[in-house]
Amino acid sequence: MNLSTLLLGDPSPSLRWRAARELEGANDDDAEVAAWRAEIDQSAEVNELVARLEAAEPYAAGYLLCQLAYVGYRGPATAAAVEKIFKAQQPDGSWSIPAGTEGPRFITMETVVPLRGIVAAGFGTDPRAERAFEWLLGVRLEDGSWPAGPKADLGEAGRPAPPEKEYRRLTRGLGCRSATTGAVACLALHPERRRSDAARIGVDHLLARENRDPSTIGWEVSRLVGLERAMGQVTFYVTHDLAFLLDLASRCGVSLQDLHDLVDYLETLRGPYGLWQHPSHPQLTGWLSLDLETSLRRLSP
Repeated sequence: MNLSTLLLGDPSPSLRWRAARELEGANDDDAEVAAWRAEIDQSAEVNELVARLEAAEPYAAGYLLCQLAYVGYRGPATAAAVEKIFKAQQPDGSWSIPAGTEGPRFITMETVVPLRGIVAAGFGTDPRAERAFEWLLGVRLEDGSWPAGPKADLGEAGRPAPPEKEYRRLTRGLGCRSATTGAVACLALHPERRRSDAARIGVDHLLARENRDPSTIGWEVSRLVGLERAMGQVTFYVTHDLAFLLDLASRCGVSLQDLHDLVDYLETLRGPYGLWQHPSHPQLTGWLSLDLETSLRRLSP
């Protein structure tokens, strides 16, 4: 029994639908795939996400859009939520938390979370999204990484941003690992910008951290399917998840040769039938295996 066969027998219609399309090359004209497609939009899990999306402010709505795209939702709530997020966009293309909020406002993160949702939903080439991307490119540091960006320190000539905190600073970069991960996650989903120098340099910064902690592999998967809370502001992407890193690198055109150490390590964790066991949630083994297998196939010559 191979990996595709196992995933096509999973209870989740979302996982079956994605496995059929991404591993087997099926399209929605196939009767079985079409049935799974209909089941996704009618599922209780998707309906709960849609209800939360309709009530969410832009920051939360951005990640809810990522979650809905991940499980294959294609309903009308997506476009409505994207328009709502765009209405809160600043004239310079960024987003900010509501006025009057106490404490520092880490504007890079406040922008990349809604922007990733917009791009995941299929609106990455909308002129308003492109303006947000241009803002992101404009706030990069000199080494091509991104600062966490307290609002008081962005947009003021001659006032440098303070050094990033040790726990989220890039290994060999000036910027914030969480902010740089978020920016790359946005670029990686854009049909053209994903192969840009900005995306590749951002990935290179993330790859410089050589940590091989198996306990955090699949962290992003667990948030996308709702078994872990998507929370935090400046720490939103601070967890070093090798599966997520491979996903981003494979989308941004990094070669298999440049990733061979990471790939070789992940292959040592592959279990029977080609599955990767999720370290915290065994029920997510199929989702993690789909993510890793799809990333590896993008790297194939």
